[in-house]
Amino acid sequence: MTIAAQLDAVAGVASQAVNPTMPNVAEAAAAPSVRGDATASFGGMVSAGLEQVNQALLTSQQDMQNLAIGNVQSLHQVMVRMEESRIAFQLMLQVRNRVLESYQDIMRTQV
Repeated sequence: MTIAAQLDAVAGVASQAVNPTMPNVAEAAAAPSVRGDATASFGGMVSAGLEQVNQALLTSQQDMQNLAIGNVQSLHQVMVRMEESRIAFQLMLQVRNRVLESYQDIMRTQV
């Protein structure tokens, strides 16, 4: 699975978790402004976080290409950026796993 596909999957699960269906029409009519603000801010935070992780991975890939052609002044900086991007990606995967587990727990809950 590519990084872009994983990012899309995480964004899709996050949007489903933020926008659960509400069976009561009166509740849905009473809360659209509060839900809209929460959805926009949560979705924006998720998108910004995913974009930061993606940018770190792209920078790390570019550093590796520069290292391969011998166009690097500091091997130490390249290794630090690679490790930072690896840790950011691992954190994103752990957050994705927790979101999926929470979503599955909610879906298993009997109403």
